[in-house]
Amino acid sequence: MQKNKLKALWEDGKPALNGWCSIGNSFTAEIMAAQGYDSVTIDIQHGALDYSSVLPMFQAMRASGATLMARVPWRDPGYIMKALDAGAMGIICPMVNSSAEAEEFVSYMRYPPYGQRSFGPTRATIAMPGYGVAANDEVLALAMIETADGVVNLEEIAATPGLDGIYVGPADLTLGTQQGRLPPGFDRQEPEMIELIRRIADVCKANDIKACLHCGTPDYAAKAIGWGYDLTTVGGDSRLLAGAAAASVTAWKNLTGRDAASEDQGGMY
Repeated sequence: MQKNKLKALWEDGKPALNGWCSIGNSFTAEIMAAQGYDSVTIDIQHGALDYSSVLPMFQAMRASGATLMARVPWRDPGYIMKALDAGAMGIICPMVNSSAEAEEFVSYMRYPPYGQRSFGPTRATIAMPGYGVAANDEVLALAMIETADGVVNLEEIAATPGLDGIYVGPADLTLGTQQGRLPPGFDRQEPEMIELIRRIADVCKANDIKACLHCGTPDYAAKAIGWGYDLTTVGGDSRLLAGAAAASVTAWKNLTGRDAASEDQGGMY
């Protein structure tokens, strides 16, 4: 069956760039996938979409050749298996807090005897001829470390057989480990957060699994690659659209002299 291109990239010792789709639209997904990302992830957890959007988004991105993945809403076998059946070659699972939860997640990813995935890859067999039990060796199981419990159990989680990597969500990781002292967000600059983010990469390396980090800027992502991360996500469709639109509006107002400060914000027409 079709090989996972992320695995091939990592075998060559190269880091990967992941795109992120939170807008439930096949055309938006197609645009993202056409930009040259190594992989693209559909965010079913926090994205403005549901499964009825996921399938056409995967279809629209197929021609790009990128490895297509999904972040599921929870450690739910139904969502995980259905996303795989739709053609996901990797699953990012949020809020994994223990080795037992990691083992449970991994079991949903693979067919017997290595797991308990139910057989019925409806679209996957069309999109990837030859798809079957061989998918056990190609799909990626990425567990998210986002909580204080996840950090306490980090070594045990990373040692879970069949787990391919850990995906770090820095916003929840900050909330979960700093008791609300720091606001959520990407690209952490606090020494204690940088130390923790780097520690996760080190633990992944020690267990021969991949370290993945969600970033807000290319500069921070490049720094994370230097720390030992194997995959970085930079922004996402909604943030990129908002940022580009805001920059265009600001430039226009500056160039025409119609800046926001001169606008009458009160009253009605």
